[in-house]
Amino acid sequence: MDIRRRNNVTVTGNPRGPVVVLAHGFGCDQNMWRLTVPALAEDYRVVLFDYVGSGRSDLSAFREDRYASLEGYARDAVEVCEALDLRDAVFVGHSVSAMIGVLAAGMAPERIGALVMVAPSPRYIDDDGYRGGFSAQDIDELLASLEANYLGWSAAMAPVIMGAPDRPELGEELRNSFCATDPDMARVFARTTFLSDSREDLGNVKVPTLVLECTQDAIAPREVGAFVHRTVPGSTLVTLEAVGHCPHLSAPEATNAAITEFLAGLR
Repeated sequence: MDIRRRNNVTVTGNPRGPVVVLAHGFGCDQNMWRLTVPALAEDYRVVLFDYVGSGRSDLSAFREDRYASLEGYARDAVEVCEALDLRDAVFVGHSVSAMIGVLAAGMAPERIGALVMVAPSPRYIDDDGYRGGFSAQDIDELLASLEANYLGWSAAMAPVIMGAPDRPELGEELRNSFCATDPDMARVFARTTFLSDSREDLGNVKVPTLVLECTQDAIAPREVGAFVHRTVPGSTLVTLEAVGHCPHLSAPEATNAAITEFLAGLR
């Protein structure tokens, strides 16, 4: 199988630089990183890809049994790294991709040498002593709404997730991205994302890790960022002056500055 075609792999930037892999979140694709790539391209070799079922990936490769768990998406990430023979790459994961990166680093430690988690959440549902931001009923209703009327759900949720009311075009972009995703594949990815619990995996992280949280995020409240930072050994937590769940779009300068400062410290 041609992994590069399957995952619509794009390689840009400095071919001799350290490698940075940019991984998108649920309902998105690699285009969501377009404001980050220019900040990295001069010094780093930048790898982008779409998970199977997203963006311009090969939709014929989608199998529900594989993508009904985060491990399936982590295998996508590892196989992209293997296809390009990447070593010690920095894996930058947005939202659920932060946890996918944790799993991928565990699967192939020789491939991933550091992690950047952008608005991460290891569990979206509240639990005893843990605030994920949603009750179990909230998530049940969210998934029921998504499955009953995906386009309607996308229109309602995209502005909430983006959280940039002064820039409605960003919410519209996210809505369009959601709507461009096959509804059946989106349903699988949504259930995998919002029902996941990766808290125990965080303690197994053995690579330098940057955690980026926003001052206000309806999907991953600041208690989650604090939990991730506390649980990942030796991690660095940076709070971005940004509202919403997609700071690489709503606050790209602050996001890029935090990422490049972390990357510089690794060299």
